[in-house]
Amino acid sequence: MSSALARPADASPAPDAARSRRGPFRPERLTPARARVQIQNLTRAFRILDSILAAALAFWLAQGGGLVAPLVGAVVLLVALHGLEAYAFAHREPLVRHLLRAGAAVGASVIAVQVVALTPLAPSEHVVAGWLLAAPPAFLALHGIWWAVVRHGRRIGKLTPNIVLVGATTNAERLIAAALRTGEVNVLGVFDDRAARAPEAVLGVPVLGDTKALVDHRIMPFVDRVVIAVQSTAQARVGQLVERLSELPNPVSMIVDVGGDADRDAALAHLADLSGAPTDARRAMVKRVQDLAIAGIGLVVAAPVMLGVAIAVKLDSPGPVFFRQRRHGFNNETILIWKFRSMRHEMADARAARQISADDDRVTRVGKFIRRTSLDELPQLFNVLSGEMSIVGPRPHAIGMMTGDVESAKLVATYAHRHRMKPGVTGWAAIKGSRGAVDTPELVRQRVAYDVEYIERQSFWLDLYVILMTVPCLLGDKTAVR
Repeated sequence: MSSALARPADASPAPDAARSRRGPFRPERLTPARARVQIQNLTRAFRILDSILAAALAFWLAQGGGLVAPLVGAVVLLVALHGLEAYAFAHREPLVRHLLRAGAAVGASVIAVQVVALTPLAPSEHVVAGWLLAAPPAFLALHGIWWAVVRHGRRIGKLTPNIVLVGATTNAERLIAAALRTGEVNVLGVFDDRAARAPEAVLGVPVLGDTKALVDHRIMPFVDRVVIAVQSTAQARVGQLVERLSELPNPVSMIVDVGGDADRDAALAHLADLSGAPTDARRAMVKRVQDLAIAGIGLVVAAPVMLGVAIAVKLDSPGPVFFRQRRHGFNNETILIWKFRSMRHEMADARAARQISADDDRVTRVGKFIRRTSLDELPQLFNVLSGEMSIVGPRPHAIGMMTGDVESAKLVATYAHRHRMKPGVTGWAAIKGSRGAVDTPELVRQRVAYDVEYIERQSFWLDLYVILMTVPCLLGDKTAVR
């Protein structure tokens, strides 16, 4: 009897079958979109480190001779590295080719140092020999490391943008073929509003369902962009798809019918750039640095208070010190947030089926105080350090939270738009008075409106303003039920 026939009917699929169902683009492990590293930020860090090394080498060699020659060598080296696209890190570029680019830049700097040596500004032979002996091995080794970092990042899915296509069409097939050829993006799946007539896969990329399935599909937190790939001539269908996909937190683009391979390659490169646009990359980097700095300082300053709250919670009622709850994060990602427990353990409501109310019998004596002062939220600083949350952003709501008898997410068509940014420990809605329970449809709409307004206006200075206004707003508000 063959092994295929011997396997029980409910056995898991063979490894090859499971792998083919995952498609040709799936990285070793899926990384949430919020944890994706923007290639622009990474190469910017490489440039800074190269500049630091070049300057250090120049000033070290200047101790034994003039500063002019090594300084010229450093400047020429950095300019040549940029001009020879040593920071481009093209997909599938072999190490040897990348080192040739870096080596050519180093060679240009060596020539520049030697040329300066022939002028009246001539340095000592020590400087020329020192640059010749130190610069090539140092920068070739460093760029070998940069190449390895980028290659590893792409292999584990941290650098290459992930997209899904809407429409199992000829256009989608051409785009997938271009992505296979260039490696610019990972196409994780295809969705089609006519799934019953769609194939099981398009060039190996699985068809995961119809557009209704796309909205709640578990792959979406890992997707940077949704791309509509239907024919542009099908205007009615395109309009319906755009309207249907507008509720997604993920950005949506449309690829028009393109001609040759060069056009398709350019379109994919543009999609990759959109998924990590320089402005967005810089803003995300600044926000992340801000989060790490404030959360780190906050934990140090608040450590004695947190210890006191932990002891009070433990002594006040039986049960754990912390309460953990699954909530919506960036791009509808499921995250586990931490709070000090403020309710009786046996009455805890992890799914927020019943929102908090005035004189709620579930809240403990200590719980009333820490909820009123928002001290119960302090453990979320650990969520900030892990990258799941920001200091400022839309407050995370529990998955399946109910407003009356209706799930809150179904009361507002644009509800998921609040997940276009990481949730925050505090936020614009909080300082505008929208705090605590959202137990009526009007309160849900107001909260979503404030959150979307913040996302559209977000900046470093707005975040600072929200942070500064949080404490007086919370302490001065005696009406909000928290």
